[in-house]
Amino acid sequence: MTTNAIEIRGLTKNYPTFKLGPLDLTVPGGAIYGLIGPNGAGKTTAMDLIFGMGCNDGGEIRVLGLDHRQREVDIKRAAAYVSPDLNFQVWGKVGRAVRFVRGFYPEWDNDYCARLMKEFHLSDDNKIATLSFGARTKLSLLLALSRRPKVLILDEPTTGLDAVSKQQVFTELLKAVEDDERTVLISSHGLGDIERFTDHIGLIKNGKLLLEGRTDEVVDRFRMAEFFTDNGARLPGRDGLTIVQREENRWHVLIDQQQGLAGWLQAHGARQIILTPVTLEDLFVALVKDGEAA
Repeated sequence: MTTNAIEIRGLTKNYPTFKLGPLDLTVPGGAIYGLIGPNGAGKTTAMDLIFGMGCNDGGEIRVLGLDHRQREVDIKRAAAYVSPDLNFQVWGKVGRAVRFVRGFYPEWDNDYCARLMKEFHLSDDNKIATLSFGARTKLSLLLALSRRPKVLILDEPTTGLDAVSKQQVFTELLKAVEDDERTVLISSHGLGDIERFTDHIGLIKNGKLLLEGRTDEVVDRFRMAEFFTDNGARLPGRDGLTIVQREENRWHVLIDQQQGLAGWLQAHGARQIILTPVTLEDLFVALVKDGEAA
């Protein structure tokens, strides 16, 4: 898949206490894209709108080149959605849920479904109401993956899963995109998993995208800088500079290397500057925290 799987341009959605957007977001075809952000940032709202749950107030969404309003049925056939809010208890048992959903999708892969059933430790006779939260999440993933969708949208799919189960899930996601014909958009607070398994990431805060790009390139773009200044000195505000912590004349700041800030810090009195690489979690915490460290 060489074109973009999902394109969002100028997307807005207004609520009494929250506004999403304007949001531009691009998910390349054949990628695993991680959408991250703090609670209430707008991740779930954006993903719901992609899948036609709710009506945007402005902008456009295209999935596999199809307009999400004009071609909603086609998109829902080509894309699958997984969320902790999905509830399959009405079918009573796992087997009945599988048979019901399977009937809507000619491309359903029975052999793949049987393998996932075994790997996820589910059986036809399991009562859905008595499944653990993690097992219900696995059932939701099984029903989505067995369709072999072109686009898989996952909202917090590893909630309630132990470390072994999370490893199983991400292994299946990697297999799903290895032929470059399928795309995964995943929202998760598991930043370590996102850093290890995704090709691209987008960081959203207060309804707007702060960063987007290849995961390795985005993380490598930033450094944590530790340095000293004369007592009482303050640094002027500057794009690409985020104060993480200050203790008297000792500073910890996040810097965007594309902004040429190492030299700028020296010019503004920083001494003994030490730059260290960051993890995605370091980057996330620094960029989404409230206010500056004093």
